[in-house]
Amino acid sequence: MTGVLTQSPSSTEVTLTDLEAYVQSDGRVELVQQVRAKINELGIQYIYYQFVSLTGKITGKGAPADHWETMAEKGIQLVYGATVNLALDRTQNYLGYGPESAELVAIPDPETFCQLPWDKRVARVYCFCFRNREEEENPGAFLTSDCRGNLKRIHDEFKLKHGLQLRHGCEPEMMWLKKGPDGKPDGGATKPNCYHIDQFEELRPVFLRVIEYSRAMGLDMIQGDHEDAPGQLELNFMYDDALRTADRLTTYRQICAQVGREFNLIACFMSKPFMGVSASGCHHNLSLWRDGEETVKTFDLETLPGLEGNYTYSHGGENTFLPVVSDSPRLPGPIGLNCIGGVIAHLGALTAIGCSTVNSYRRLWDAGFWAPVYSDWGYQNRTCGLRVSAPGRFEYRAVDSMVNPYLMAGAILKAFDDGITKNLDPGDPEHRNIYTAMEEGKQVKKLPMSLGEALERLADDEVIKSALPGDMYRLFDEYKRDEWIRFLATVSNWDMDNYIACLP
Repeated sequence: MTGVLTQSPSSTEVTLTDLEAYVQSDGRVELVQQVRAKINELGIQYIYYQFVSLTGKITGKGAPADHWETMAEKGIQLVYGATVNLALDRTQNYLGYGPESAELVAIPDPETFCQLPWDKRVARVYCFCFRNREEEENPGAFLTSDCRGNLKRIHDEFKLKHGLQLRHGCEPEMMWLKKGPDGKPDGGATKPNCYHIDQFEELRPVFLRVIEYSRAMGLDMIQGDHEDAPGQLELNFMYDDALRTADRLTTYRQICAQVGREFNLIACFMSKPFMGVSASGCHHNLSLWRDGEETVKTFDLETLPGLEGNYTYSHGGENTFLPVVSDSPRLPGPIGLNCIGGVIAHLGALTAIGCSTVNSYRRLWDAGFWAPVYSDWGYQNRTCGLRVSAPGRFEYRAVDSMVNPYLMAGAILKAFDDGITKNLDPGDPEHRNIYTAMEEGKQVKKLPMSLGEALERLADDEVIKSALPGDMYRLFDEYKRDEWIRFLATVSNWDMDNYIACLP
């Protein structure tokens, strides 16, 4: 939102750009000073200024810590196309933004400043992105291809409208793969035995290093297990405010990549690298809260290696998803039911966000491995797209390990808003296995079963498209349609196996 600066009671009001309003926002000068104190206390020599691209990739620049104050005010500049990975389409043209486009300005969010535990000379800070100061149109405005900034604004609008905060946690499954002599994947580091402690133990040095680094960067690690694919682990951290959860998932991926380098393994977040075993999902457990408090968790660290925002968690208040009817102890309250109704109504379009790659749909087609295929909900019913996983929360299941968590949370908030505003009724929960229910005559919509179909469902859904404001929908659609078309135009081993000797 644009800020306003009043010079004096009798002066003319000066309208600030979004960039200027953010740099001059209340309390930010003090936060910038606190970062300087941390730099000096921890001996930080270098800082990564990072933001997240459309696909969830971490991008940005680095600079010596001497220049912190200048960077905090002026930011870093790099081409708009960095928000779409500077990717080329199938005709070798840049996707989204051409070379003639201006450079964005990324301004650091001081509260996210944190030392990297694997090299304590280095820190990272997330940034918000803005249009260039010299643009002819909307100079210094929020950059709408900044997925992190979009989520913050969408969540702020939702809280203002409904007085409710989205708190969610995620289940980030991923696979630890061995490297072959050529450096490419050479199978999982363990066998595909679900919940097997011996297989978990085999990766103990790896997951303990991940947990060590995660706690140092503010992730409250809670539980983990070996899943049922080769080298597949799920290490969970505590749920929290939507933006902080998205930041922590992104940080977790960065940590896993580093630990992979240290152990000569590949930290694989590709959803389905192997057929015949489970894929890697990233189920989102969702709840809406009214009021509550903020608490800093220190994890017994002698000194916090970053600003308190990294270690801050929301807790307490009223969980509006909790059951309120005494004779239905599992039935969510009215707001929860409306939100389920909103998600069910928009599940097709949401699938384009949660299952955003060609590979995502291998997970849905490889039947028998618990991936959701139908648009329904139930209690502890893993055959449905949504399940009430415990009183006070429900699990959104049509999302995999390659999700951009900022886009996903923003889209879920838009579905929730539609459900609450329109008082959408999700219908009765399904207790049966959904396949049995369908055999018995139940009519259930199927999720999109390809990236191309999901993009069509998104194109027809104005509610979910509103979670991709400004340039973001154009960029997402352009990037993903190109990905889909390039896949369709690719000759694979499957083609050769099936057609090379088909005639005469």
